[in-house]
Amino acid sequence: MSLKQNLHNLKEKYRGTKMEQSFNALHTFLYMPNITTHSGSHVRDAADLKRVMNTVIMAMVPVLLFGMFNAGYQMNGQINGFEAVDFFTLDNFLVGLKKILPLLVVSYGVGLGIEFIFATVKKHEVEEGYLVTGMLVPLIVPIDLPLWMLAVAVAFGVIIGKELFGGTGMNVLNPALTIRAFLFFNWAAWMSGDKVWVHGAVDGLKASNGVDAISGETILGALAQNKPLPEHWDAMNSFFGFIPGSVGETSTFLIVLAGLFLIFTGIGSARIMISAVIGAAVMGLIFNGLVDSGAIVEGSKFYGLMHLPFWQHLLIGGLAFGIVFMATDPVSASQTNTGKIIYGFLIGLFSILIRVFNPAYPEGVMMAILLMNVFAPTIDHYVVQANVKRRMKRLKLKTA
Repeated sequence: MSLKQNLHNLKEKYRGTKMEQSFNALHTFLYMPNITTHSGSHVRDAADLKRVMNTVIMAMVPVLLFGMFNAGYQMNGQINGFEAVDFFTLDNFLVGLKKILPLLVVSYGVGLGIEFIFATVKKHEVEEGYLVTGMLVPLIVPIDLPLWMLAVAVAFGVIIGKELFGGTGMNVLNPALTIRAFLFFNWAAWMSGDKVWVHGAVDGLKASNGVDAISGETILGALAQNKPLPEHWDAMNSFFGFIPGSVGETSTFLIVLAGLFLIFTGIGSARIMISAVIGAAVMGLIFNGLVDSGAIVEGSKFYGLMHLPFWQHLLIGGLAFGIVFMATDPVSASQTNTGKIIYGFLIGLFSILIRVFNPAYPEGVMMAILLMNVFAPTIDHYVVQANVKRRMKRLKLKTA
């Protein structure tokens, strides 16, 4: 008897029991949706929500693997000197694997566990939305974040941020960013500052000279304090990702490739991505203009981030990652084509605005996306109303 037939028999065995939803979730993950259309006019398509989620995960895998190498590279580079450390080494990878794999296990274990419990109690199908959220969360947190904090935050994000609103497809805010916001507002010392972005910085590991402890600072943090940047934090290294930061946010190069892949597969919105980049560039150009005009002078509180060339704002921090993987969330983003352009533009604009004017928390993309999640329905409402008014006007002209 084949494996597929055995699974079919088990499916019949669990039908009507408390285990039905849990078994169906595992069964349809490998085979097909539990419910398919049998009659009437419809489009036959191999894609379903699980396949869409899996495609997004495929786009994130290179970013995840790079983050594992970068975790070890940042630690070993500060201990032994970056000129003496290669990037793609087994030692670097093992350091990252040791730290990031537990984050993944806790994220998926707690999140999916709660999803299965709700599905069993409420007797509905296990929803697939957390497949992507479970991968996103470890990529947007500091590498040394305590696992118990992550578990509490994931439980909050799934229960309060999603299940309370009715589950996948009903949430108002992006679940991954809801989890990150919960972490930031409850344990700010673990989510910001100059001690959390490099493995070993929190524990005070010493450099090879035995004097200076490892720094966990990022480019944004240094610029917010008007500090000079080390030579190895140049634009090229920033673009390819050889800099400190959250696990998955550093490599703009891989994130751009992931964005192109999602656009090509029809899953990611090109309108949101492109308009967000334009919005960020516009805000960066405005700040550059203030510096060039002399309105902001060197030594001023906001000079470091305002003086940064507008295009470099796109290469550092979580801006690119947020635009590609979270601003494009089909549930919490705008749904109309014009609304997507407005929504994306404002995300880019507010990301740089918050980044510059909030030195205590110079990464603004999380706040910008959550803010626009709230206003996305309003944007769509006015876009639809504007379309209705234009059509009514055309109708009056034709009937006049």
